[in-house]
Amino acid sequence: MREAFIEFAYLVASVLFIVGLKGLTHPRTAVRGNIMSAVGMAIAMMATMFDREVAGYTLIIFGILIGAGIGAFLARSVRMTAMPQMVALLNGLGGGASLLVAGAYLFTLDPSERTAAVLTAMAASGLIGGLALSGSLVACAKLEELEFIEQWDVPQQQLVNAGLGALCLLLCVLLVFYPKSAVSLYWLLGLLSLALGMLLVNRIGGADMPVVIAMLNALSGLAAAATGFVIRNDALIIAGALVGATGWMLTRIMCRAMNRSLPAVLFGTLHSSGRGASADDVYANVRSTSAEEVAMMLEGASRVAIVPGYGMAVAQAQRAVRDLTNVLTSRGVNVEFGIHPVAGRMPGHMNVLLAEVDIAYDRLKEMDEINSEMDQIDVAIVLGANDVVNPVARTDPNSPIAGMPIIDVEKARSVVVIKRSLSPGMAGIPNPLFAASKTLMLFGDGKQVVLKIIKALQKA
Repeated sequence: MREAFIEFAYLVASVLFIVGLKGLTHPRTAVRGNIMSAVGMAIAMMATMFDREVAGYTLIIFGILIGAGIGAFLARSVRMTAMPQMVALLNGLGGGASLLVAGAYLFTLDPSERTAAVLTAMAASGLIGGLALSGSLVACAKLEELEFIEQWDVPQQQLVNAGLGALCLLLCVLLVFYPKSAVSLYWLLGLLSLALGMLLVNRIGGADMPVVIAMLNALSGLAAAATGFVIRNDALIIAGALVGATGWMLTRIMCRAMNRSLPAVLFGTLHSSGRGASADDVYANVRSTSAEEVAMMLEGASRVAIVPGYGMAVAQAQRAVRDLTNVLTSRGVNVEFGIHPVAGRMPGHMNVLLAEVDIAYDRLKEMDEINSEMDQIDVAIVLGANDVVNPVARTDPNSPIAGMPIIDVEKARSVVVIKRSLSPGMAGIPNPLFAASKTLMLFGDGKQVVLKIIKALQKA
């Protein structure tokens, strides 16, 4: 009866995971889906503690309270601009937990219990968990733009990475065939996988961080699933498989959105292979404007497209953008948002920011949809975006973003770019859109500039 109850609890938790994941596919149901997944995890945790016949719950409850307290504090205090860093950190913690749990379980096994199947799953936990942990920490540091990460370089890094990868695979094989030495081989594998994860992600450019975060999410899920096989926990296998599968699907979507292959991202082959034009040459004919002039342009517009980017998150301008949208729609202007799949620094970053301030979901247009109608847009407002609207992606095959699909704002009748300065995006290259004949630059903090436009519209 007890075993049947535990299996039933695992089944309920798994159903909640799947239904919750389905809810996360749409902003309207995302909160409910998140709650259902959390309830499923709570049920799975309680069932596991009963299943394992834990002798004392004091230490476990103490750990749960500490973890829940830290998680609640971070969830409430982390800025929306830092949410990609937090996601990367959570991915890393998942991988690290898998690495440690599998390693701890190894100590409890007699040599006779170290079967090939268990050791194979354990090797996967150690390798993938270590990669996810160290890779996520480096991704977090790169997103935070920590100086020591930006300046860190390893001579002949490709060869070093290849050597470390081969050594890790060799240790996986030895772990399976030499069960008596499994403990030492496992922890050596864990250490080398940590080093490999650091070196792999360190090589990847900042413009590819959305792909990296999706990939690390998938790795943390796969590590959890492998650990589930090690400790024979059905709920962990199902949860890890769901995270791994959805993470890989998201990685493929991100790669397609950037016109990249995953190997090209992983092995850092996205750097420029030639010298492009200098910023001084590109920006020789930049024209600036004022909030009052932009307000006059918007007064005569019937369709306006807003293309948000990471700069909107930095300026926390999403509420001001909502207010501008309300002012324009009250005057009969059709306002739409062009969302590039990799705008921001994690998948769906812009969607989350705009949904947070209750901008209608039907106003959010995917890249292909908004591009098909861009020539009918009177005014396109680029707010803090750079690489995702850079026409160099189509014109310069040597560019770091060559071939990446972009939002075709240059096809609109007029373009207004709101930025603090002419500084480059994560790809580190100038954007000729800023100096185009139909483009006007409105320099300043995104939030304050939008508020000035609203004030000018109200005065008019």
